[in-house]
Amino acid sequence: MGALCCCESNINFEDEEVELRHFYLLRVIGKGAFGKVRIVQHKSDLSEYALKYVNKAKCIELNAVQNILTERTILELIDYPLIVNLYYAFHDDENLFMVLDLMLGGDLRFHLDSYGRFNELQVRFYIAELILSISYIHTQDIIHRDIKPENILLDARGHAHLHDFNIATQLTASRPYRQNRAGSLAYMAPEIISGKKYSKTVDWWSLGIMAYELLFKKRPFSGSTSEEVQQSIINDTLVFPDNIHISLDCEDVIKGLLTKEPKDRLGYGEEGLKRLKSHSWFQGLDWHELETKKAQPPYIPNNDSPNYDAVHELEELLCEEDPLRPHPKSKVPNMQELLEIDNKFLPYDHTKQQKKLNLIRKMGEKIDQAKYNAQGYQELNTRQ
Repeated sequence: MGALCCCESNINFEDEEVELRHFYLLRVIGKGAFGKVRIVQHKSDLSEYALKYVNKAKCIELNAVQNILTERTILELIDYPLIVNLYYAFHDDENLFMVLDLMLGGDLRFHLDSYGRFNELQVRFYIAELILSISYIHTQDIIHRDIKPENILLDARGHAHLHDFNIATQLTASRPYRQNRAGSLAYMAPEIISGKKYSKTVDWWSLGIMAYELLFKKRPFSGSTSEEVQQSIINDTLVFPDNIHISLDCEDVIKGLLTKEPKDRLGYGEEGLKRLKSHSWFQGLDWHELETKKAQPPYIPNNDSPNYDAVHELEELLCEEDPLRPHPKSKVPNMQELLEIDNKFLPYDHTKQQKKLNLIRKMGEKIDQAKYNAQGYQELNTRQ
């Protein structure tokens, strides 16, 4: 599918707020409950990104407004090599847009379904990189709450990146715990299912479930109904298959992550990251090389073929009106929520934000990076 040009004309990238016409629209590579993902090129330098766009009316219909706004807010707060980072955000009459890091290697679910289980060397590499990305968001008091193969994306070289903060939450001094149910049932920690207060350790449980699934292509706790799955997670003992061999060190890490008592779980507490990184299963890995993506991944995706379900692009060509072309407004089920979206989903430009931050640093001011990211460049404009 060739590039779609949105109103080609002279564009002042420095002074204009970012909008859709700043990008060339390329092929669709993903589809969710109320939006799609497609490859785009920024017209200023032809850099490629992933454009995630969400239909406002569908978002309201599915009661997902707060999820989208929360994801947008959290993505502005974080910036890390092993996370799918946000670069731009904007909206028009129909859609909300987020421009993110492009990951052409596909998600781990695609590879698991297409090629079967991963070997231990591959899983060790992915888990190590995810330990770094999860520990990073935890330093920002963010709980992901939905770690699973679908939400781990590989770049073209094979590095694993944490993605989709749609149901993530940020803890505060006044609310250091959560008690509501959130996430995908099969990956939920026992304390979430039991309705207890929980914190960051639920992410380590989900990582353990995913590690097990990548190795054995099945999950350790299962059932034919949701109730059976819940009871299995709460009550069943962890068992490893006899027909697939993994090392004792690998077993020990998974057992540690899948400890039902949160305070005994591997990764818990101030020393949790240190305990994880010093485990003998990870012996020989260079954590700095992993963090900077200089380490050599054990698996390189085939970049000559699409690492996603190509039916999404076929649907775009054959079945649907292009959602990014101008078309009449659909009936919005809740005008108040539409106004909330328009008022809170403000334009965001990571490149301009960084330029202004660098300028102020040169002037000798000391700015806390996390606070600056949270306030955004709009506050900065009022100071200048």
